[in-house]
Formats: sequence, C-alpha cells, structure tokens
Amino acid sequence: MCFLLTLLFLGPRAGIIVYWIGWPARWEVAFSTFVVPLFGFLFLPWTTLTYVLIAPGGVDGFDYLWIGLAVLLDIASLSGGGVYGRSRRQQPAMT
Repeated sequence: MCFLLTLLFLGPRAGIIVYWIGWPARWEVAFSTFVVPLFGFLFLPWTTLTYVLIAPGGVDGFDYLWIGLAVLLDIASLSGGGVYGRSRRQQPAMT
C-alpha cells in the first residue's frame, strides 16, 4: 500500500527508492550490478520498476508486453516535457 501511494503522489523515482529500501533482496535478484538500476533511475524509471517486479520469476511471454508498455510510458514522459517546454517558448509576444 505504501509503495502504491508513493507512486501515485511522488512518481516513479520515489517509488524506486521506497521499493529499494523496503525489498533490497528483490533488487539483488533482478540486477547483478548497481550501474543498471542507477541508469534506470535516471532515464527509464517506469521500465526499471517493471523489470524489478517481473525479473525474479524470469522474463518470458506476456512479461515482454509489460516491459514494452513501461518503455512507452517512459518515452511519453520524456517527450511530454519537451513538447510542453517548446510550446511555452513559441508563444507570440503581446504588444
């Protein structure tokens, strides 16, 4: 419950921190080094969370759909900020 509320109110990066503190063994099973989750935290947080949830049982079949949806969500999150910033700069000046 705490994990879901963190995701809802603070976003995926805060969810990664809470999940890593709460269940470190699951992270150790999913990743062999600290580098991959660090890059996931910085660039693909939804994909990282999805992989940690799926990886301990092995990634196969329907799991690839969940990872694909997480990648699309990360891309949408990253591109959405760029579109918003671009539209703010292109507003005509009022004279």
